[in-house]
Amino acid sequence: MPITYKRWNRLNERKELALTLQNELKIHPILCQILAQRGITDFNAAKSFFRPTITDIHSPWLMKGMEVAVTRILEAIDKKEKILIYGDYDVDGTTAVAIVFDFIATLFENANLEYYIPNRYKEGYGLSKKGVDYAVENGFKLLITLDCGIKSSELILEAKNRGVETIICDHHLPGKDLPQAVAILNAKQNDCGYPYKELCGCGVGFKLIHAIALKKGFPENSYLKYLELVATAIAADIVPITGENRLLTFHGLKQVNASPSIGIKALIELSELKGPVNISSLGFMIGPRINAAGRMDDAKKAVALFIEKDPSKALYIASLLQTDNNHRKEADKEITKDAISMIEENHVESNKKSTVLYSPEWHKGVIGIVASRLLERFYKPTIIFTKSGDVVAGSARSIPGFNIHEGLEQCRELLIGFGGHYFAAGMTLLPENIEAFKNKFEKIVDDTLDPHHFIPEIHIDAEVLLSDLTPMFFNIMQQMEPFGPENAKPIFCATKVKNAGSRIVKENHVRFQVEQNGTMYNGIGFNLAEKYNEISDQSILDLVFTLEENTFNGQTSLQLKVIDVASTDTNK
Repeated sequence: MPITYKRWNRLNERKELALTLQNELKIHPILCQILAQRGITDFNAAKSFFRPTITDIHSPWLMKGMEVAVTRILEAIDKKEKILIYGDYDVDGTTAVAIVFDFIATLFENANLEYYIPNRYKEGYGLSKKGVDYAVENGFKLLITLDCGIKSSELILEAKNRGVETIICDHHLPGKDLPQAVAILNAKQNDCGYPYKELCGCGVGFKLIHAIALKKGFPENSYLKYLELVATAIAADIVPITGENRLLTFHGLKQVNASPSIGIKALIELSELKGPVNISSLGFMIGPRINAAGRMDDAKKAVALFIEKDPSKALYIASLLQTDNNHRKEADKEITKDAISMIEENHVESNKKSTVLYSPEWHKGVIGIVASRLLERFYKPTIIFTKSGDVVAGSARSIPGFNIHEGLEQCRELLIGFGGHYFAAGMTLLPENIEAFKNKFEKIVDDTLDPHHFIPEIHIDAEVLLSDLTPMFFNIMQQMEPFGPENAKPIFCATKVKNAGSRIVKENHVRFQVEQNGTMYNGIGFNLAEKYNEISDQSILDLVFTLEENTFNGQTSLQLKVIDVASTDTNK
């Protein structure tokens, strides 16, 4: 039985492509191997990757419907028609609303604008009946949806019949029948020629204001100044950090670190972020504070923060988001603890292939986070349910090998509604159907997954010698940032390294000192204490790790951030 509890999967080395790239770039062959694995196979592609220029962003006019959308918006502004900017309550939706609203409000004094964010608990996700009613009853003539709308055919038709036209800006996969909107901006439409298909909702909103700026001859900064919010949305929405997304994020991060807007600066201050802001900071420090508004209270506060011009008022609004986030963390912690107890204290539950839990007392705003935490701990498809009015609402997370959306499709007769994608989904059902759903879902998971699916897999980019890991190697590797989906921080393995001393620190972590052919490295393995007894008396180890800088007492050095460890005689 191997010591490691994770499957180590070494990616294809693509040696021939890597060798060609090395001849052109003259950098370490392992870095060339990683670039080749990521589709960067010649000098020009590498130049664009390492030195992305903002002039390389695609023309917004390539997106189907853009000309019609811009013409209709400018017409509405000229006629002083009331325009409602409508977006979802998460980071992607609120940042999209903020940039479109602020851009138009700033550059068009005559614009008659308002923004609308639905309430998570009263209206749910996406375009709502209440939102359409609000637009009609308050005399709006044009509705611009951001990060939603592509699946809202009935509501958009109702709005049209009641005198409100709609422009959809969305990035979710369209259905067979598209809504009857004035224009649909979504690169995932079958007949859309836009060359990059993975923009987030805020990214689509950015392309809209870019097009308006071009049409009106506004200066570049009129739209480029919003790149920091686009980068924040990309980080929080977990879209691929490839192509145009990577370019937008690269320049958005430069902006955050050089001259952040009033709203982002307030969030950085309250987050107590030290040093340069990176994609991880945006995704795991800034993003949750923005999301917390919609989870715990009213997401309109997030938009208000990003359009605020007074620093003191912005700091006050940011403090409200901080309070919401503190409440979110408390609820998250308590519900996660409760859910873990429900599993570990129930032998039948702990032996199931899926985790499906329900409590009417749990806070709806954090059940998705709790589902993610349970998946991380127990590594099986997970659904967390709570009461939502007269029905039960659930949030699902899954593992590679099990498409959660397809699984729910097989249970659709027990559900009121559902939506999502491979790894995450949401659903509603009647309380009396919970047990039947649990049983059917468990059977579907059991029939679909094999035992190996329940062992987490680590994708290793390359095997290295410790002597490869020089400051120059690290410096070039860091230029591969920003890291994220499809451009993850490289994961390495080193085999047959000598255990020169390991010890437990702060109860859950292991401090390593390892040596290989005369090269010594320190490392830290977070939450690896349970493996300490299995490796403490092993003289030779295999390690899986990422490379990072560690600053201590004013001195900065490279260290290994150990993800997994095994003795060499058991990990073959």
